[in-house]
Amino acid sequence: MSHNQDWLARSRAAVWHPCTQMKRHETLPLIPIASADGMYLTDFDGNRYLDGVSSWWVNLFGHGHPAIKQAIKHQLDSLEHVMLAGFTHKPVVELSERLGRLSGLGHAFYGSDGASATEIALKMSFHYWQNVGEPGKRRFVSLEGSYHGETVGALAVTDVPLFSDTYAPLLKTGLRVPSPDARHAAGGESAADVARRAAAALENLLAKHHGEIAALIVEPLVQGAAGMVMYDPQYLTLARELCDRYQVHLIADEIAVGFGRTGALFACEQAGIKPDFLCLSKGITGGFLPLSCVLTTDDVYAAFYDDDVTRGFLHSHSYTGNALACAAALAVLDLFEQEDVISANRDKAERFTTLLQPVAAHPAVRHFRHVGMIWAFDVDTARGDFAQAFFAGMLARGCLLRPIGKTVYLMPPYIIDDTQMQLLTEAVLAELDRLAGGDGGSASPALP
Repeated sequence: MSHNQDWLARSRAAVWHPCTQMKRHETLPLIPIASADGMYLTDFDGNRYLDGVSSWWVNLFGHGHPAIKQAIKHQLDSLEHVMLAGFTHKPVVELSERLGRLSGLGHAFYGSDGASATEIALKMSFHYWQNVGEPGKRRFVSLEGSYHGETVGALAVTDVPLFSDTYAPLLKTGLRVPSPDARHAAGGESAADVARRAAAALENLLAKHHGEIAALIVEPLVQGAAGMVMYDPQYLTLARELCDRYQVHLIADEIAVGFGRTGALFACEQAGIKPDFLCLSKGITGGFLPLSCVLTTDDVYAAFYDDDVTRGFLHSHSYTGNALACAAALAVLDLFEQEDVISANRDKAERFTTLLQPVAAHPAVRHFRHVGMIWAFDVDTARGDFAQAFFAGMLARGCLLRPIGKTVYLMPPYIIDDTQMQLLTEAVLAELDRLAGGDGGSASPALP
């Protein structure tokens, strides 16, 4: 038995893996990872995989980045963690100050993951309206195809049936509005036209129901789990205006798209707006440690500031504002400043988009799209097992890409170079030919 097979067997026997039907691993092997460096993951048998999805979108600057690693090591010498109820520490204060300056929002409230950030923002909005004498405002609006996490509150504003249908009896039903998905453009329409049409539907809903609505929650510019749905920034501009007009909070879920993914530090910047709540996670620590954050306005903060303890926001997590995670996040912000990452990414994205043109032109590809450091396309195939087969085939070619249904996306770490871009492009083309070619595709190759 190889080292990989040994760890695979032990993992199947002891670990319940996320977002997984475990029975599939009878035929689709897990890949036990022994180490990672830069763009690559390495298994216990020495096989390497180019990480084309940033390990579920968290890794910004490559695995084991020395500056982030050193920041964590340095912080270990003084403080690993202290509870943030009744205490504070240097990294959490400095990170909160810097995020406030970058976002234009105020006090930062911390959790440990993206779903926690969603829960925090929803509860804050709900509680705000209670505190200001508007107890009827308790419903939330989200986009069709939205994804905001898988805890119960987050699932209530998530519109991905695979995740939410089973738990429907547990959920507080929200309101849905049409997605501004640019792929919905009718003949002669632009992405901006679709955005305006979707905003008109939002206006109609808010006009009728604003008295019972606490907040609209959106994934700015890109709806990730819906299949990397991309839309025009004008939707966000109009949504901000409508939320102001009808006194509804705007929650920007930038858990996936924050920290440069869309070509700006925060996606909302591309629409020239500031949300009432900004949810951050994933890339905030460069993929090193769990951390999430919700930033909000001074107005929201002030509504909780009172002698009455029940008017305070009593939500908590044991590892809120963990010092090691905050130190990693500060190192990430240093890298953005020192290496002019946003500008460098624009040049890199232009080169990668050019390299991917043969993919865009492939006869099986539909709706090739791109924003910032995210590329996606839909595949015209009758194969019901396309996602699993493509994933397995790319692993056999030494690349990690994990489709969402029949949507293939690339969201690599920002350190990707031209050679690695070419490698990914050639592997994607080869897999498209194999799975969506004229012969209808062959069986998936064995995984290494």
